[in-house]
Amino acid sequence: MTAISNFIDKYFLHFNAASLVDAANGYNTHLEEGGKMMVTLAGAMSTAELGKILAEMIRQDKIAIISCTGANLEEDIMNLVAHSHYKRVPNYRDLTPQEEWDLLEKGLNRVTDTCIPEEEAFRRIQSRIHKQWKQADDQGARYFPHEYMYKMLLSGDLEEFYEIDPKDSWMLAAAEKNLPIVVPGWEDSTMGNIFASYCIKGELKTSTMKSGIEYMMYLSDWYRENSGGKGVGFFQIGGGIAGDFPICVVPMMYQDLEWTDVPFWSYFCQISDSTTSYGSYSGAVPNEKITWGKLDIDTPKYIIESDATIVAPLIFAKILGW
Repeated sequence: MTAISNFIDKYFLHFNAASLVDAANGYNTHLEEGGKMMVTLAGAMSTAELGKILAEMIRQDKIAIISCTGANLEEDIMNLVAHSHYKRVPNYRDLTPQEEWDLLEKGLNRVTDTCIPEEEAFRRIQSRIHKQWKQADDQGARYFPHEYMYKMLLSGDLEEFYEIDPKDSWMLAAAEKNLPIVVPGWEDSTMGNIFASYCIKGELKTSTMKSGIEYMMYLSDWYRENSGGKGVGFFQIGGGIAGDFPICVVPMMYQDLEWTDVPFWSYFCQISDSTTSYGSYSGAVPNEKITWGKLDIDTPKYIIESDATIVAPLIFAKILGW
């Protein structure tokens, strides 16, 4: 171990800090015993540049599959091609409605303290991804949202616009490994909205994009193929659909398909700053998932109630032995 891991082991001893250590050690144990890990990304983790360390987790085979929102899928690529045009607003809590409007008129869409430049990010990707959509549409082919992104990245069409070190893009690392990804609710994203607009105009067919139901079917196939032995763990960053969609694949197979040999998720960790509440998925404690047939009584369970932009890089650094 090196400096970061040593620091964590020396000073992270109690409460959420100790949970962080336990979760990281549990993650490593799971992998060492032959298990695989799903990581789910909610919130704005790509805009927070988690890719700087997430890409290395992917390259070192610490992650077997990712579930993410459509925003996280696209925003890593936006940062890759438009980083210098982003604007940080440290005083975002103090902005007036007029100041927010002024940002809109400048083509700056704010995510907490960071504004994504519409022209350089959204539109630069739009023209390249449309090329992939249109080609598939003309050929009668159908792919998942992440597969179109992979095709775009691997084609080299965006390379001239790279503004960060490519090794810091988790989507590029994932594309190079053809890492399985599920993107529930992809329609709720900028590229999803743009695809819908082409369909409304009659320029593309809706069938050219594979659906959320097909993502669930894809995930069920992947899970059955990869859940032998130690099984598949579930590392959840934030809450929402990125986590709720994939974790349901187990009870769906066990209860609805009546495949009674399907194992539960074999590790569970959630990083969330949601208030613990049984009325909220994001704030539900792990034990609630036992009642839904997602986790077993003996599944290692961890919850870290803190900011994922702080916690996730520290856990990944410890897993990587940094």
